[in-house]
Amino acid sequence: MMGVGATAIGFAVMLGLMALGLHIATVMFAVGALGAAIYFGMPAINALGVVYFESMNDSLLMALPLFILLGEILVRCGSTDKMYQSLSDWLNPLPGGLLHTNVVSSALFSAVSGSSVATAATIATVALPSFRTRKYNTPLVLGSIAAGGSLGNLIPPGIAFIIYGVLTDTSVARLYAAGVIPGAILTVMFMLCIVLLALRNPSIAPREVVTDSLMVRIGRLSGLVTPSVIFIIIMGSIYLGWATPTEAAALAVVISLPIAAMYRRLSIKMLHEAFLSTINLTALSMLILAGAFAMNFVLGLLGATNALTAYVASLNLDAVTLIWVLFVFYVILGTFFETLPMMVGTLPLVFPLIKAAGIDPVWFGVFLVLMCEISLISPPVGMTLYVIQAVRGEGSISDVFRGTVPFFITMLLMTVILIYWQDMALWLPRIAFD
Repeated sequence: MMGVGATAIGFAVMLGLMALGLHIATVMFAVGALGAAIYFGMPAINALGVVYFESMNDSLLMALPLFILLGEILVRCGSTDKMYQSLSDWLNPLPGGLLHTNVVSSALFSAVSGSSVATAATIATVALPSFRTRKYNTPLVLGSIAAGGSLGNLIPPGIAFIIYGVLTDTSVARLYAAGVIPGAILTVMFMLCIVLLALRNPSIAPREVVTDSLMVRIGRLSGLVTPSVIFIIIMGSIYLGWATPTEAAALAVVISLPIAAMYRRLSIKMLHEAFLSTINLTALSMLILAGAFAMNFVLGLLGATNALTAYVASLNLDAVTLIWVLFVFYVILGTFFETLPMMVGTLPLVFPLIKAAGIDPVWFGVFLVLMCEISLISPPVGMTLYVIQAVRGEGSISDVFRGTVPFFITMLLMTVILIYWQDMALWLPRIAFD
């Protein structure tokens, strides 16, 4: 019971400090070190250094900076602009017009960037100028970009899957396979949401008229070649057993260089900017991960995970009931915390409960990433919302908040479907690996 009590106190202190605005990595380091000092003394504090080194000395983590670098190069070489134009040629005639292009462009860019925030920032930069002379409903335009950005981690190669796989010792390749169908279904659900809104109130999205000839539009489909080829290389090399996720990421980065040269954007200056941005994002993510490993180590010493597992087993909760409890928990928590802190801060406590209840860790990985993506568009702290407003540079962020409401509801509906149709996530991993 000491372990459970100490864990509850530590968790409450951690959430309180994060709510005050302290950096998640600092909070985790502090709480972990304090818990080690109070309950185990200097030997445990000395052991933290070994824990940090061993936990971060994992080749799988190299995929993190590589996927970030891949996205940075593709953004700077102009590939994203070509992709957006290609999609708009074919999606504009649908009810909702360019709003569909925002969502599908985000889905395609997610398939090579692996980051929701990067996806939202990139598509916002490309898309917003297209709406300045069109009479679209502003909140809905911003909401569609935010919704599309939320696909960044769910559609492989999502960075969140790498972090979850490292923290829980779950196969990243299986997680990637599990995210493909839910990501595609959520994309379609976003598009259906836009269609329904546009049919209900046509004034929010004027019908677009196709002016270019069929041959011109077919010619511009070349803009889809780059993201498609890179996605096939990444996922194909992983599923065929030719490469690990880290090796696939490295291969994709190498291939992105001649692509940047083809667009005449490859230069020392461009690469320098891409490297700097990659270093900043990687350092932030790795520091948070190191803090999470410290917390895991202390919780293991306290016996908290074993105690929690035994406690949940004694409650005789069925798996669906436990998932519903976690669903409500994460929706509430996501209103106050960002994605990465929410994931790494709760996994040490939640994952033992999942294993005790017999829930498939691969399915739970998809569920948790989806819950984290919901937090990205949840006011008042959804990171994606602020990124889009920063790119927009005008008006009030309340427009972004209002625009995300229908998509937020759509994501909640998607989560309910995932809970009762678990094969949505588990069918492809079975086919690919069993």
